[in-house]
Amino acid sequence: MSEPNVTQQQTQQQFSATPLRSLLGAVISGAMGFGLYSLMIAIATNFATKPIHSDNLLVIKISSAVRTLVVGIVALGAGIFGIVAVGLLALAVQLLVQQLTKHKDI
Repeated sequence: MSEPNVTQQQTQQQFSATPLRSLLGAVISGAMGFGLYSLMIAIATNFATKPIHSDNLLVIKISSAVRTLVVGIVALGAGIFGIVAVGLLALAVQLLVQQLTKHKDI
């Protein structure tokens, strides 16, 4: 019975943002974004080297739409991780500047 109270207390703890945590998050997010970008290039290259072999117009249109959606979703993921990496890097710079100016005021 006391375990839910412990988990509630642990979830209520707030962690402060530090430049190191922000920088680490930016590196992780940037690596994931680069990985997704590389995956997107590999998928697009694979689709480009293997054309659709069909005489049915409906099959060609559906497969073209599916290929576009697959590449687009991976590109969207890469873009989101890239934007998050840039934002976390900017947060790290902002926190570092705030810490440096705080020490000068004292």
